Amino acid sequence: MSARYSRLARTGTAPEMLLRRELHRRGKRFRVDTRIEGLPRRKVDIAFIRWRVCVLVDGCFWHSCPDHGTVPRTNREWWVWKLERTRQRDADTDAALSALGWTVVRVWEHVPPVVAADLVEAALRRAVADRDD
Repeated sequence: MSARYSRLARTGTAPEMLLRRELHRRGKRFRVDTRIEGLPRRKVDIAFIRWRVCVLVDGCFWHSCPDHGTVPRTNREWWVWKLERTRQRDADTDAALSALGWTVVRVWEHVPPVVAADLVEAALRRAVADRDD
């Protein structure tokens, strides 16, 4: 099973690419698939280094979207464990990034790119305002 999952895209997924294109169209420049100092063994999908804002685009299945997340029937017990572990890792990542002074924006894959970009821009505006204070 691990060989099959190792071939799945981890970066550059369709929802992530659509968001990146929309942000770029709006004139936003960012880093992609970036390691954050102090956050070992993890990367963020999109990082605005200067403003310490990072974006994580979460897939509905892997991150257990409340609207679209499902648990496979086959090997259900293992999948429940696996998906719960992913939720815990997400919460740990958010807490670690916040402790490092980063603003975390999580976006579900089903959110339209324009709406997701609006959320990111709002976080950037808050980060710029906080920096100016």
